[in-house]
Amino acid sequence: MPDDSFKSFVLDQLSALPELRARAMFGAHGLYCGEKFFGILDEGRLFFKTDAASQKDYMERGMKPFTYEMKGKTMTMAYHEVPPDVLETAPELVAWAQRAIKIAAAAKPKKKAR
Repeated sequence: MPDDSFKSFVLDQLSALPELRARAMFGAHGLYCGEKFFGILDEGRLFFKTDAASQKDYMERGMKPFTYEMKGKTMTMAYHEVPPDVLETAPELVAWAQRAIKIAAAAKPKKKAR
């Protein structure tokens, strides 16, 4: 299964991060550093959590946001695809991941339904 080899590659590239794990979710995998959800692995692509400032770095390199279909609508999440050259260079990938983790940590937690 190609997605498993890609997942192994990404986890190896990010091995400098503490408490790194991938968790299966909706046919993809979520990347966590401790309890912080900062990345998505989907169909051989890696997406990192972004905010208004960081997404410019992704968009300037032609990288698109993570989207999915729900009830006939295309939904967009605040995650952008990591550029291939960043993905191939472990130290740079770790730096981009650390920025995504900080963004995830700063995000307001969603209120749980009662």
